[in-house]
Amino acid sequence: MKNIIAVGGGVLISLVLTSAVSASAFEQSMARCLSKHANMRDAATVMLECSADSGKLSDCKVLQDSAAGKGFDKAALCVAEALPMGSKTGQVKVPMRFPGS
Repeated sequence: MKNIIAVGGGVLISLVLTSAVSASAFEQSMARCLSKHANMRDAATVMLECSADSGKLSDCKVLQDSAAGKGFDKAALCVAEALPMGSKTGQVKVPMRFPGS
């Protein structure tokens, strides 16, 4: 399941996974979202804009999707629900890269 999704360079947020348990749970969420909404063999990049507060993202919208119509927008929105945000607050842009296999 590793390398299913990579949060790309130029990220306006920093992610800190503090334990192996939370990292594993997040990795499982990524795999679940991708397999539910998109083809894991295809590659895509998606840019979201979300509100960050209390360690979570909400009110996300898709700004860009390099593979429109292939479900990566839905997969990115699903992943955003589980993305740990730490203490970041306010509007953030969240780039996601789905590398394919």
